[in-house]
Amino acid sequence: MEDTKRRLLWHGMLLFLFGLLTGLVEQKFDNPRMGLAAHLEGIMNGTFLVALGAVWAEVRLSPRLKTVAYWSALYGTYANWAVTTLAAMFGTAAMSPITAAGHSAQPWQESSVTFGFMSVGMAIIASSVLILRGLRRTAVR
Repeated sequence: MEDTKRRLLWHGMLLFLFGLLTGLVEQKFDNPRMGLAAHLEGIMNGTFLVALGAVWAEVRLSPRLKTVAYWSALYGTYANWAVTTLAAMFGTAAMSPITAAGHSAQPWQESSVTFGFMSVGMAIIASSVLILRGLRRTAVR
């Protein structure tokens, strides 16, 4: 399991770097407010993965469920940054009325971003529930 911990830490730092780099270009996006959101998503999701890596050895789940938790956390965090970045590039208003005030994009772009945000939400919720289950006091080793 040490390898999985190191991979989570590595991915966390990579996503943190993506967030920092996104911050350097946020004013270039069609929707700079959403660019700021993408910058923050990269930083926060990277930090989440680093924190998850730090406690990974304490997550007590079956190997199958631990694999699901791992991959849904990776998908959810990277996709959250990527979809938010796409929303900033496209200037979409899908699922983000506050950061997208006055913006709209092509219907296919709005639909793609909506689908992306919905899948991210499901993945992060699933991962969080599994991780919480694996961290409960009565979890079996």
